[in-house]
Amino acid sequence: MPTTDWTRHHVLSLADFTSAEYDTVLQTAASFREVLSRRTKKVPTLQGQVVANLFFEPSTRTRSSFELAAKRLSADTLNFASASSSMTKGETILDTAKTYLAMGTDIMVIRHKEAGVPNAIAQEMDRLGVRVSVLNAGDGQHEHPSQGLLDLFTICTLLDPDYPRLELLKDKKIAIVGDILHSRVARSNIWSISASGAELHLAAPPTLLPKLFADFGKDRPGKLFVHWQLEPALKDADFVMTLRLQKERMTAHLLPSLREYHQMFGITRSKLQLCKPNVKVLHPGPVNRGVEISSDLMDDQEFSLIQTQVTSGVAVRMALLYLIGTSRA
Repeated sequence: MPTTDWTRHHVLSLADFTSAEYDTVLQTAASFREVLSRRTKKVPTLQGQVVANLFFEPSTRTRSSFELAAKRLSADTLNFASASSSMTKGETILDTAKTYLAMGTDIMVIRHKEAGVPNAIAQEMDRLGVRVSVLNAGDGQHEHPSQGLLDLFTICTLLDPDYPRLELLKDKKIAIVGDILHSRVARSNIWSISASGAELHLAAPPTLLPKLFADFGKDRPGKLFVHWQLEPALKDADFVMTLRLQKERMTAHLLPSLREYHQMFGITRSKLQLCKPNVKVLHPGPVNRGVEISSDLMDDQEFSLIQTQVTSGVAVRMALLYLIGTSRA
């Protein structure tokens, strides 16, 4: 396990992550990836600690990944489901968090449809003077830090499996394509990739990519470009991240049709010919097959890193829980 001076008590955003913190997460995750390859995949690192997964919004990958990560670290886990909770009787979010605090929770993993909820709970824990850490598992259209970190880990371990680090992305061209307006994943990836010195290209229809995104990542090592056509973003790209159309978040008619979107911005084999020959494709899931990416390309292991991302997620979330859990003293 890498030695570290990790001092971050909560993980709420990647906007203020330092290069050293990125590298600490990446190299700690690499150590846990090795643990996950063993016959016995469990370590006693967080034995006796309680991790509560408070998901106020539906999730499959993130929730399961955090639960498995906590169990692999030998932590006890509590899982919250809003539909069967006292919130249906009028209990507030902060009161729910305090209930789990009273049960002895050490780390709270929070997902909510409204931006800022994990931060509000973290502030309340700090106000109470308790050593409870909060990890943002996705809040509204704000951020999804662990997804951004696992995407970074997936790319960096492809470039150097033994020693993943942020500087490996320097001078690489990475395209993010799709519903950037509604994507918390895109925001976290913008922060992490722009910190690396990579060339980051955002591409989407104007309705899904406002001009304000051109201001993201300013005063950071990387360069960011905004495109309302796909071709400039894909030209000579090393990696392409495609995003799900979040129709549940769309409050207006932002697209003519899914068919037209796929024709213009869907990632297919023919469109990848604009990229570098060894280009790789990522998607945070869940995937709308035949919309954001063609079904055959999604399943093609020569190009697709989608399943690798899922595997990376457990190692990265183990790393985050470990770093937070062992720095709580």
